[in-house]
Amino acid sequence: MTEGDVMWQRKWVLGNWKMNGRLATIRTLLTELLPQIHDAQQVQLGVAVPTVYLQEVTECLSGSRIWSGAEDVSQFANDGAYTGETSAAMLADVGARFALVGHSERRQYFNEGNAVLRQKYQHCLSERVLPILCIGETLAEREADQDEAVVAQQLAILADLSLDSVVVAYEPVWAIGTGQVATVAQIAAMHAFIYSQILSLCGAGVKIRVLYGGSVNAQNAADILAVAHVDGALVGGASLQPDSFAAIIQAAQTAE
Repeated sequence: MTEGDVMWQRKWVLGNWKMNGRLATIRTLLTELLPQIHDAQQVQLGVAVPTVYLQEVTECLSGSRIWSGAEDVSQFANDGAYTGETSAAMLADVGARFALVGHSERRQYFNEGNAVLRQKYQHCLSERVLPILCIGETLAEREADQDEAVVAQQLAILADLSLDSVVVAYEPVWAIGTGQVATVAQIAAMHAFIYSQILSLCGAGVKIRVLYGGSVNAQNAADILAVAHVDGALVGGASLQPDSFAAIIQAAQTAE
């Protein structure tokens, strides 16, 4: 079995720094984090960072097992007059291994829908930057029993793409940064549903990792990672704290 095959059996822990960090704090964070996770050989690791710091982080992580990634990618594939945009080709050029696509904050603040997100997803695939599709319902949608319908609609961008692997991060919008975490039963039910939808869209042979995100921290990570069909975590605020992020990684290392 190759290393590439093994990574689809590991738990994944990805950090999302969002719009946080400065050069000095980033260097300190990574300097403190790396010694704490050197034995986490059974976990696939990565951090999604602000684009302006991507090359710096890539260089800092050189020789480590942590991937550097982007928090977003342009809907435009080719160089051109798209002021402020960063293409998938540019991300690949500075060492990004993955990019988040469709995070709820992009959907909320920038009105990104399936048409734009499918373009972003395809551009990542073209440049061999792994797209991490972020999905999740709002509280109003869950309370109206629309959560599965919303998630199915968000996953629909995967249709007809001839994919052999898919990584999805399920983040109920009502749990992101709120301290409120979905119950084990809610997480298990939604992750099972997501698996079934991906298999329906992409075929039985597709390799799948479905991560949970939404107020994951050192205290709840072990319980969340033990849930069936939870293949890892997308970590927000706790990924900016070396000790907390290391504790979540260690929980993934020992999870069954």
